[in-house]
Amino acid sequence: MPITATPTPAKTLLDPVNHALVLIDFQSQMAFATKSIAPELLRNNAALVARSAAGFKVPTILTTVAEKSFSGPMFEEITDAFAGQALLDRTSMNTWEDAAVIDEVNSIGKDRIVFAGLWTSVCIVGPVLSALEQGFEVYVITDASGDISVEAHERAVERMVQAGAKPITALQYLLELQRDWARAETYDLTTGIARKWGGAYGLGITYAKSMFGASEGGN
Repeated sequence: MPITATPTPAKTLLDPVNHALVLIDFQSQMAFATKSIAPELLRNNAALVARSAAGFKVPTILTTVAEKSFSGPMFEEITDAFAGQALLDRTSMNTWEDAAVIDEVNSIGKDRIVFAGLWTSVCIVGPVLSALEQGFEVYVITDASGDISVEAHERAVERMVQAGAKPITALQYLLELQRDWARAETYDLTTGIARKWGGAYGLGITYAKSMFGASEGGN
């Protein structure tokens, strides 16, 4: 029998209500030693993810490690997007071993979790493998994460993928949340975020709208 196609999205695609986001240790001390990605690109991609999640109202956990005593404040690109939201500070390198974080995960109640942060091989691998083992479906935003070397980052990503995690990118995260340009209520949000933090794609949007009034989906 032939398979019949239907105009419905895959269940594995992300949308604003089917997952929680956990942003981990985007802090000065962690960023100083990050060499797998340029710091300005890391900050840009962190902002893109944070603004996307905040704009689409994705339940988000912000967590730091030894904020006051060692690692310093979380990137303003993230805290500005979630103004007033409390940061969960930890002593554990593995976020999944912190009771306050796990209480928040359980309170949110999503069985699909997206992670990003510093460093990939320690502070992302730990919770990703732990969540997978406990039955959660896990995604990792790889270009909004970084490590002390390209080797360290890539091996960490490979390890997580082999365990079942799904790698995605920051711009992919934004566009997957929107997914249809006819969704007028979030059209300006999506294109606005892309214009500011979407790199060459954002420049293209600005050019098309400025030069000949182009728009996607009739918006």
